[in-house]
Amino acid sequence: MASSRLKYLSLGVLVFQTTSLVLTMRYSRTLQAEGPRYLASSAVVVAEVIKILTCVLLVFKEHSDVLRQEIMHKPIETLKLAIPSGIYTLQNNLLYVALSNLDAATYQVTYQLKILTTALFSVSMLGRRLGVYQWLSLLILMGGVALVQVQYSFLSWPSEPTAAPEEDAPSAGSQFVGVAAVLVACFSSGFAGVYFEKILKESKQSVWVRNIQLGLFGLVFGLFGMVAYDGERVRESGMFQGYNTVTCSVVALQALGGLVIAAVIKYADNILKGFATSLSIILSTLISYFWLQDFDPTGVFFLGAVLVIAATFLYGYEGRPSPNPSRA
Repeated sequence: MASSRLKYLSLGVLVFQTTSLVLTMRYSRTLQAEGPRYLASSAVVVAEVIKILTCVLLVFKEHSDVLRQEIMHKPIETLKLAIPSGIYTLQNNLLYVALSNLDAATYQVTYQLKILTTALFSVSMLGRRLGVYQWLSLLILMGGVALVQVQYSFLSWPSEPTAAPEEDAPSAGSQFVGVAAVLVACFSSGFAGVYFEKILKESKQSVWVRNIQLGLFGLVFGLFGMVAYDGERVRESGMFQGYNTVTCSVVALQALGGLVIAAVIKYADNILKGFATSLSIILSTLISYFWLQDFDPTGVFFLGAVLVIAATFLYGYEGRPSPNPSRA
């Protein structure tokens, strides 16, 4: 009974975290406010700091000397986390780019291509064998995402130019940037997730310690990216320019997202995660349409979304492979 409650609690937490992060990030990147907009590179750095501090507290609560033993005394093991950490840092920055140029619903559906990339990297790097249902689900997934992009293209590039386009309407070029950012994020998520899983399987260390190691490298890469890309703006207006309540919510959700997923993995199976993904897509679509009002769904979009949701369930149907330890 307690196990069942934990499973459904994890479902609710996962749906809330996934949906709220996407929607608040989209809202924060399109919100018209006075002064400069907050820097995505700064938000990534602050999220890493919060994540490191949270994991340190969790580890110290159980074993006070484990950090010195696992990080200081095992530098080679720690260095192995530099590769996925750098990729995750890139991925987190790309998600801000994507949601600055795409509505939340289209982003949510397209980002499910990470299932495809994770599966392909699992086959090539871990030697995992996929069943018939899983290969079929990947084909359905590609078809669903393709339909969403087709309808998006028709909406984005009208055949007759308008005399005075709305100032806030995203251009076709910006939408292309958004889609490209999602696709690169899908590949980076797949590779980094499988690489991280491989490291976890080769060691007996806890996920929390590994997240601290990832976070330390992520902090270094994030600071380097912020200085290289936004250094001039940081010098002019400071690292925390444009921060408000919404921005702080986005940072907190992004920081705690990976930790929530790490905890949920313990209780959730693939079917439950399929439910969470499906509910998140549905909620993102409804809220984008009724609240953010930046999305006008069509029949083609709904067909593509249904195919993506079906593929998510089908992928976890045969064999129920253990979920990939990943970091958001």
